[in-house]
Amino acid sequence: MTRKSETRRQKLQPGIRTLPPSFGPDVEKFLDHLRLVGGRSESTTLAYRRDLHTYLRFVYASGVRRMNYITPEIVGAYIVSPPMKKKKSSSVARNLSAIKSFHGYRMKTGKSPNNPARLLPSPRIGRRLPVVLTVEEINRILAGPIGDTPRLRRDRAILEILYGSGLRISELGGLRIPDLLFSESLVRVWGKGGRERIVPVGKSAIAALELYLADGRLDFVGPRAEDFVFLSAHKRPFSRMGLWLVVRQWVEAAGVDKQVTPHTFRHTFATHLLEGGADLRAVQAMLGHESITTTQIYTHLDRQYLREVHRAYHPLEQRETDRGDKR
Repeated sequence: MTRKSETRRQKLQPGIRTLPPSFGPDVEKFLDHLRLVGGRSESTTLAYRRDLHTYLRFVYASGVRRMNYITPEIVGAYIVSPPMKKKKSSSVARNLSAIKSFHGYRMKTGKSPNNPARLLPSPRIGRRLPVVLTVEEINRILAGPIGDTPRLRRDRAILEILYGSGLRISELGGLRIPDLLFSESLVRVWGKGGRERIVPVGKSAIAALELYLADGRLDFVGPRAEDFVFLSAHKRPFSRMGLWLVVRQWVEAAGVDKQVTPHTFRHTFATHLLEGGADLRAVQAMLGHESITTTQIYTHLDRQYLREVHRAYHPLEQRETDRGDKR
């Protein structure tokens, strides 16, 4: 590799120049392994790179100059260091996962005799229930982008398919025209790790998509558009942030006072299906979850909703509420 190409590679990989030469190559080989063999997404790989760079800078500042000299005590000292104490438990757990995976990779490839992070316990993470929109809130949001302009038709289609199929934001941005299987009321998406799945799409979302494709999408087509379904005003496929801004605009316009992201539509999609009596395994397949335990969080949301309904409408609960108000 020439010096010029190496310099360009460093610019494309944030933080690589901050690592000593003895550390950098091992990190990049590990990240390549994550992408090519592990099928990890680019966002996950970037998060691991940031975590490992911060960790190895701490190791280097501790006086360690060779990777095999890293001990469990040094890893433990990093996990309890002042910068890490300021992070959320979930961030610390992700950092430790990256460190364990990295050292485990080095051990499997014969570069290290052991994994110094293997026995370190991950912090306990309290599982918070995600934000979910009510049917009335969803209807208010969907009622926002109604009109004949290309932008309104595009935005309506974005919101309809987010709620109607529960796609991740990366899956929505990656949709291509051949993935729209309208004759079968399905869309094909490529989820985490490049896994393909087929997801049902409702009549309302199909109608919005067909209107946008027939009279709207051409206004956004440019040299870099290819056959992506959703295109920005810059005439190219949306970035994750671009789609997030579209969602935020219409949530604010609807006056919904909740912390809503594109992923909130996915949570709402799953919760509303289960509230309506859908089978948990079917919802798991639609969401593309590998484990059903991931999907089961929505059963907790369903139970929470039932408790709220009970408290709001059961006569004895209302009587207790009235007594509390009078005290």
